[in-house]
Amino acid sequence: MWSWVLHRITGVSIFFFLLVHILDTALVRVSPEAYNAVINSYKTPIMGLGETALVAAIGFHALNGLRIILIDFWSVGTKHQRLMFWIVIALWIILLVGFVPRQFMHIFGGA
Repeated sequence: MWSWVLHRITGVSIFFFLLVHILDTALVRVSPEAYNAVINSYKTPIMGLGETALVAAIGFHALNGLRIILIDFWSVGTKHQRLMFWIVIALWIILLVGFVPRQFMHIFGGA
């Protein structure tokens, strides 16, 4: 159940990110000054943490999506769905261990 819930939450979060991204990029046509102000607001530590959450959401959503495909199209997918969930979690953690320290150095001035 938690896999289902997290997949929906990350999917909706990614959708809203894409909506905001399209809107803020469209600002360049309306007002370059407003666009520059929005882009400068993205250079704050809070937005850096938001980028970290976005990468975590995309990573989980992608890996869990592959798991769902395997469950649907692999004849023994349903039998191994719990094991595949834990493999998704392990791969997701590995992804984050590789990304988060570098991102934090960038956010907090270590790079």
